[in-house]
Amino acid sequence: MFTDFKLMDDRPVSIQVKDYMKRLITKGGLQSNQRLPSTRELSSLLNVSRNTVVMAYSDLEEEGLIYVLKGKGNYVAQAAGSVADAGQRWQVDWKQQMNDHARIAEEQDLMKRGIRSSQGMISFTSIAPDEKLFDIDNFRRAFLDRMSLEGEVLLNYGYAKGYKPLIDYLMHDMENKGVDMAGKDILITNGFTEGLDILLSVLTKNSGRILCENPTHHTAIKNFKLHGFSITGIDMEAGGISLQKLEQALSRERYDLAYLVPSYQNPTGIVMSPEKRRAVIELMSRHQVPILEDGFNEELRYSGAHVAPLIASGGGNSIVYVGSYSKILFPGLRVGWVLADKELIDYLVSVKRARSIHTSTLDQSVLYQYLHNGYFEKYLKRAKSEYKRKYELAVQCCQADIPFRDLSGDGGLHLFLAFENGFDTRQLLNICRERGVIFTPGTIFYTDGGGGNTMRLGFSRVADADIVKGIGIIGQAVKEQM
Repeated sequence: MFTDFKLMDDRPVSIQVKDYMKRLITKGGLQSNQRLPSTRELSSLLNVSRNTVVMAYSDLEEEGLIYVLKGKGNYVAQAAGSVADAGQRWQVDWKQQMNDHARIAEEQDLMKRGIRSSQGMISFTSIAPDEKLFDIDNFRRAFLDRMSLEGEVLLNYGYAKGYKPLIDYLMHDMENKGVDMAGKDILITNGFTEGLDILLSVLTKNSGRILCENPTHHTAIKNFKLHGFSITGIDMEAGGISLQKLEQALSRERYDLAYLVPSYQNPTGIVMSPEKRRAVIELMSRHQVPILEDGFNEELRYSGAHVAPLIASGGGNSIVYVGSYSKILFPGLRVGWVLADKELIDYLVSVKRARSIHTSTLDQSVLYQYLHNGYFEKYLKRAKSEYKRKYELAVQCCQADIPFRDLSGDGGLHLFLAFENGFDTRQLLNICRERGVIFTPGTIFYTDGGGGNTMRLGFSRVADADIVKGIGIIGQAVKEQM
């Protein structure tokens, strides 16, 4: 005993000794009322100072794991002994206890079932921002600024609706984008996904059907299925969703919600034209279908005129906007927001409070300070310049090396390629993986099982040389497969 103690360099030694002894006690290596080695003996056995053991024993006594008999030493407390011999334990078959919600979540979990990258591979699967561009120095300044002002408040419980300075900032920012803020309010969420999940959870299933673009954001598809909605996907074309097919779908069935990504749509990268935006809002109003607008990558415009979000184009109170800085700023902060009619936000706040109490006030406050100090605008200019350069390089390489049928992507952090019908991008992936390159086959983005001839290429985190090399490898494999 006491021969398996190993010191770590980055943790106080007394705490390591305490944790080691605690583990021996709780695992049954030391029994109730058993006398422990003296402080001198244990310091020699563990090769630490005697004062370190004194501190560790003091902490163990404070936690009720040991007791002291004056003049006799330290002993394991009666209640601290192991319960390993408490009798036969029955084993739960948790797989059989899982409901449909859990099964669907597991089946749709791309982190478990998606494409795995290994060291040395060129991966075009990610559309996360490049951490090498993160503005760490100014983020640190924003953190210190906010903590110096109200650190004690930020580390306590916050409000379900969100951190008011951040809400006020976002309200003003959305107003600058042309949104009429009268009668609207904001709820801060743990990223886009929580906002979507909460909204879906409060909707009455009058028809049980949701309308969306096809292909669309896989996370959205997953959440629609988790909430028991059937999904009708409307084909994409140049300039956005097919208005003809949208009108046909609306004429045939009723829908509880339409989910749309009008700017730099995931996965196609298409920006919906102003004409189509007006037509979509008019169609949804006529058929009385509320819109959930995903403000995905709205800031990553590399050319052309600014296009206002749908929520700035009218529609009364029927448009709900979900935003996030995840794809352009710091995904690790997990701060998103829902902008909607005040009455809806009031209900969403109650659901948020019941589920997670509130989004991290510390995260919200540091993000607010970063935005307030003007750091985001400076960072965005630098990031857009770098992503635009990579975007143009990736487009150039695809045009030179890959014999695709269609290539789309008006901005953002990815491109979407389609080949002739019958081409199999999953088979292509298998070939490319053997050659050290991976990408995302398009099938996961389709609502109807289609897209077998499509693929998404995320370039944001790929080095220039690897963009050139990787796309070259993909192009060669495509030619061999044709």
